[in-house]
Amino acid sequence: MRKLLRWETVLVLLLIAVAAVGQFNTGGSFLSGGNLFYLGLDIGEIALIALPLTLVIIAGEIDLSVASVLGLSSALVGWLWNAGWSLETILPFVIVVGAVCGAVNGLLVTRLGLPSLAVTIGTLALYRGLALVVLGDTAVADFPASYTSFGTTPVPGTNIPWPIALAAVLAVVFGIVLHASSFGRSVYAIGANEEGARFSGIRVKRIKLILFVVAGAVAAIAGIVYTFRFSSARADNGVGLELAVIAAVLLGGVSIFGGKGTLFGVLAGVLLLGGLRNLLILQDVSTEILTIVTGLLLLVSVLAPSIARRVPVVANR
Repeated sequence: MRKLLRWETVLVLLLIAVAAVGQFNTGGSFLSGGNLFYLGLDIGEIALIALPLTLVIIAGEIDLSVASVLGLSSALVGWLWNAGWSLETILPFVIVVGAVCGAVNGLLVTRLGLPSLAVTIGTLALYRGLALVVLGDTAVADFPASYTSFGTTPVPGTNIPWPIALAAVLAVVFGIVLHASSFGRSVYAIGANEEGARFSGIRVKRIKLILFVVAGAVAAIAGIVYTFRFSSARADNGVGLELAVIAAVLLGGVSIFGGKGTLFGVLAGVLLLGGLRNLLILQDVSTEILTIVTGLLLLVSVLAPSIARRVPVVANR
């Protein structure tokens, strides 16, 4: 726990450093209400998907299909809207479809014993392919303003985007589940020692299945938010977003091997990743460079814990 706390402290210091550099390089506009609002919009879907993925990775698994579930959900919203369905019917239906996608991942991992990395690489392609089958290369953009405003307007009286407010509410729920419930303790136990957790009476397969189902459902919610934010339902929405989400989770101190991590650290990781991307955008950096930065952060987040574990050993010598 002390290592995690130290890492979280480092993240907070890095956030302060990014804010200071941003203020200096942008003439004081980085921390302006308008820029912070757009920063919040930019990380909304990342924050949403990172919440359940944190629990999945702590349990020793991985889900690379979340961005494809987002794309499939967006495609379904557009296709069903064109088919004459009401949005009040479409939205819960799409969330259920996302949960089913997660259940497919979970069943393949827990019932057939397949590695989650291989399974979700396969379903990453499968769900994206289904999105293309559903909507093709067309875009649907005639949604009611009362819905699209959810992704583009702040909570009244604040500069907080609605997607961030939704993520904050869910973060409280996930934080309580992970850090203040027997379910959360079971998740940590599974990630630390799955065999030991099984012998201690924890229903490992059921818990993992639940985590994958929840990850799919939240990814579908993120797909709905993404669709309304851009007022466009497309099959290619969210392509590559899984890398940013995983980078944020691992940057937040969650061990890729499972059993370690906190939700606070992940939220700090999301803010740090979003702040860096926002700063680079303000400096007119190209999309390719943003992708490179995300990849480098992903590598750093994997290497840093390994290096940190070796430092005490060297010191003791």
